[in-house]
Amino acid sequence: MKNKKRDRQANQEKDLLFSPEKIKRRKKEKRRKKIVLLLGELVILAGIAAVSFQILRGIGKSRLQAKAEAAPTLISSQASLTEEEKKRWQEGWVKYEDTIYAYNEDIITFLIMGIDKNSDVEEVAEGTNGGQADALFLAVMNPHDCTIKVIGINRNAMADIEIYNEEGAYVTTKKAQIAVQHGFGNGMEESCDYQVKAVKKLFYNLPLHGYAAINMSAIATINDAVGGVDVKVLEDLTRVDSSLVKDAQVHLYGKSAFWYVKARDTDTFGSADARLARQKQYLGAFMEAAKQAAKKDITVVMDLYQAISTQMVTDITLDEVAYLAPLVVDYKFDKNSFYMLEGENVMGDLFEEFYVDEDALYEMILEVFYEKVEEE
Repeated sequence: MKNKKRDRQANQEKDLLFSPEKIKRRKKEKRRKKIVLLLGELVILAGIAAVSFQILRGIGKSRLQAKAEAAPTLISSQASLTEEEKKRWQEGWVKYEDTIYAYNEDIITFLIMGIDKNSDVEEVAEGTNGGQADALFLAVMNPHDCTIKVIGINRNAMADIEIYNEEGAYVTTKKAQIAVQHGFGNGMEESCDYQVKAVKKLFYNLPLHGYAAINMSAIATINDAVGGVDVKVLEDLTRVDSSLVKDAQVHLYGKSAFWYVKARDTDTFGSADARLARQKQYLGAFMEAAKQAAKKDITVVMDLYQAISTQMVTDITLDEVAYLAPLVVDYKFDKNSFYMLEGENVMGDLFEEFYVDEDALYEMILEVFYEKVEEE
């Protein structure tokens, strides 16, 4: 063994003296083999990651499909049906102004709540300390036309609110601003369930596939994860951030994004409407920035999900996020994709009250969640 080692060293010394190019070739060959081996390992790891991601997506898709519910309970008069329509009528269909509609069962709908809390989520005692849902949006993904639509719900919309006592027992139901519903409960899943129930009832028992209640403190994290958002400031907010001058073109980053989305003057009538208009504008710009970020790196969506996990209560799982993330990149979202509840804003005894135009709401539900049934 020692003799072989001495011979090998002697040969190397001889090559170094008389064949230096041979030594260089050997070193280059060794480096090439190491690089090839490293690249092979990276390809294998990438392949494993890709397969794992697809498996995760498959699980997420199955989970979302399992959450499918019945169609909304829109009411239409059967007396207006023709004899031919009565013969082919199916459960869940709706006739409105001589047109028959069917609920799009492939639509995926999420309730996004912005909770008026500037901290990590934590369980609170039963009562009214769960935090109000100052921002309420329905995010609607339609695979039939590959679009995303967003419905903004006025926080002061008067709706059926369930009242619970400090022991968590149901007391009564009364008309109140829909944002206060989340305040009841424990500030966690219980409060979210109450808010989901109130929104579903307002929208004729609309099926929902999940919710995310995000504390306002997470806005900066969400905004910065996509590189910030460009907006033209809709109203003067210099009282909270000197950069937010009306009509200024700004790149929102960090706290500036937080104030732009959250701030409102509660002493000014209609301030909730003005803030909702800013939130609508911001969401449109954020969606575009998020799509561009996801095109560069699809994992940014899942990274964001995990980054705000301590500031969010959600029943949307990571595998569902993995399934949805690539879809969001390809789905269309533009200025016509945003809907607002129509209605009248009035001053109540203590607080503003927004009364929803029921006819306009009915028509919007048909437009967003239903499809026309073609005549035979």
